[in-house]
Amino acid sequence: MRLRLPSLTVAITAAIAVLTLAGTGCGPTHSGDDVRDDDAAPRKRAASVARAAREARDDQSDQDRWKLVWSDEFQGPARRGPDRTKWGFELGGEPKWGNHEWQYYTDRPSNASLDGHGNLALTARHERLRGMRCGVGPCDITSARLTTKGRFARAYGRFEARIKIPRGQGLWPAFWMLGANSDRVTWPANGEIDVMEALGREPGTAHGAIHGPGYVTQGLERHTALPRGASLADGFHTYRVDWTPDKVTWYLDGTTYGNACKNQLRRGQRWVFDHPHYLLLNLAVGGDWPGPPDRSTPFPARMLVDYVRAYAPQR
Repeated sequence: MRLRLPSLTVAITAAIAVLTLAGTGCGPTHSGDDVRDDDAAPRKRAASVARAAREARDDQSDQDRWKLVWSDEFQGPARRGPDRTKWGFELGGEPKWGNHEWQYYTDRPSNASLDGHGNLALTARHERLRGMRCGVGPCDITSARLTTKGRFARAYGRFEARIKIPRGQGLWPAFWMLGANSDRVTWPANGEIDVMEALGREPGTAHGAIHGPGYVTQGLERHTALPRGASLADGFHTYRVDWTPDKVTWYLDGTTYGNACKNQLRRGQRWVFDHPHYLLLNLAVGGDWPGPPDRSTPFPARMLVDYVRAYAPQR
């Protein structure tokens, strides 16, 4: 969510596409191992059954490796605020955020509250409130930014959220992490892990990135696009990273689409992902990367979060 370059146009292909903007990564990325011999239907079926069985075993084995250590399932009545023992609010407008964003963050239920159906709703609204001060834009958009800073942080593990993003020019939903030493060490030396960012005008593409010293503006970034022009805004999807001492790996709906590794850093770059990070959820509007909203942007715009979960490796 920091200092992004202007938008990149990502072509949506007929299958999940992976684009690597910085480095080659430290391991292969894949989008499946489909059998392509159309003249061997029985063999295809047998391979499919065997693959499904293998994947089921792998999924179970993978789940056995992790234990849940923190979560929020967002259960409760509509318009109740998020659990204050788990989440705090970051408030105000630019120049706090560093991206020339247009929104002004509040802690009002109309910008962040449960929807009564097991989701947290972060809502961007086209409105002007008394007392709003913004360094960029017309200062007529409110939204919300939640953080677990001071409440929960950890180093290494699995971090995931199930989210339905909004679509629309200028909308910029995100689920991400910042180094918990941010009060002592300035960004980017504290580290940033973007589990999911999306552009409302390109809702078929999920972005993941890390930012640290020497890879500030663009970061080490990976993308994935949904097949056949599908949109992430049409339903809920699960966004996840697995973080180890020397690697961050990104997943969309359980499928790996890229990684960033300590051993791929170049001269002048430094790995700073060796200490606890806290979690953030926000719905930004405008900024250098997504560009400003326009007349086509739907307001109110909602980012729905079904759950956020953090896991530690089983010992």
